[in-house]
Amino acid sequence: MSEFATARTYNQNHVPRPYAPGRRRMSIYVAWSYPAEAGRNTAELDNRFSTMTEVRRVQWPAYEDPQWSDPLRFQQGIAGGLELFFWGWLPFQQFVREATGYPVPVYQRVDQAGFHTPLDERVLADTDTLFVWGLDHMITGQEATAAEIEAVRAFLTREGTCLALGPHHDVGATDDLAMRDVEYHHHGDALVPRQQRFGRYTRSLMAGLGLPVENRYGLRPAVMGKGQNVPLSIARDLDAKGWLEGVSHFNFHMHLPHYAVTTDDPEAVQVLGRQPIDLTRPPHPFVEAGNTEFNMFLWLPPRGDRAGDVIFADSTIFSSLFGIDDSLRAFWNNLLRAR
Repeated sequence: MSEFATARTYNQNHVPRPYAPGRRRMSIYVAWSYPAEAGRNTAELDNRFSTMTEVRRVQWPAYEDPQWSDPLRFQQGIAGGLELFFWGWLPFQQFVREATGYPVPVYQRVDQAGFHTPLDERVLADTDTLFVWGLDHMITGQEATAAEIEAVRAFLTREGTCLALGPHHDVGATDDLAMRDVEYHHHGDALVPRQQRFGRYTRSLMAGLGLPVENRYGLRPAVMGKGQNVPLSIARDLDAKGWLEGVSHFNFHMHLPHYAVTTDDPEAVQVLGRQPIDLTRPPHPFVEAGNTEFNMFLWLPPRGDRAGDVIFADSTIFSSLFGIDDSLRAFWNNLLRAR
C-alpha cells in the first residue's frame, strides 16, 4: 500500500459520501466513551485499558522508540494506550480507501473532545457496511437507546447493507477470584487484568435487534510457526456469500471472545469460522467443558424485514497491531465485494 498523500485531520464534521455502484462505503463506530476510558483510575486493577507506560514495560523494547516513549510526543497514560488502537486501524482504512476511493470515517460514541455521536442517520445515511466495535468497558455504562436500535433496524432494511459487530472479550465474569486467575493464566497476557468485561453497548444493541449471540471469555488461539493462528475450521458449505473465500486464518491475538449462539433455531445464525484453542495453555473452564474450538466468525443472513447481513468478527481482525497477511487481506477484500 502507498503512503498517505494527505495530512491528518481532526475536529471536523464528516463529508457525506455519495452512493456509487460497486464502491462500498464503510464506517467504523467505536462504542466507547473515550473520556470515560482514558479517565479510569489507574489504581484500579480491573476493567480498564493499560497505560502506555504499562504497554512499554510488558512489550519492551517494542515501544522504546521516542515516537512512543517520549512523553513530549506521545501520551504515557491510558490515553496513550487508546491511541494505539487508532494507529492499528489505519492500514485497514487505507486498504478500503485505495479499493473504493472513499475514506473510512471512525466515529466514537464520545470522543476525545467530549462530542457525543449516537448511532443515527448522520452515521448511517452514507454507510453500506457499518462496523460497531464493542471496546467499551461495561463499567462505563454505554447503552444503545431505543432510537439507536430503531435507526440500525431501519438501516438493515436497505438491500446490500451489512452490520459487522465486534463485541470484544469478557474476561473474569465471575465473583470467584480463583476462577478469574485461572482465566488469566489461560490467555497469558500480562496487560489484561483478572477482570476485563467489554461490550455493554454492543450487547444492548444485539438484544434490541433480537440477535441471538453473546460474547464470552477470552480464549487463547492455537498457533503455528511465528505467531500465525492455526487455520480456522471453516464451514464452507454454509458460506453462500463467500465471506471466507480465500481465507485460511485470521491474525493472532492472545485473548479472543467466543461468540456463543443463544438460540436453537438452526437457520438464525451460521457459524462459518471456528478457531482451535491452544490446548497447551493452562486450563480454562470452556476447555474443561470439552470444547477445543471457539466461534470466531458468524453470519446472520437476511431474514424477515432485515434485508441486510449481520456478521460477527472481533475488532482485532482489522488492526495491524496484530499482524496483516494475505489471508487477512483476502477477508477484507471479501467484505468489500459483499452484495
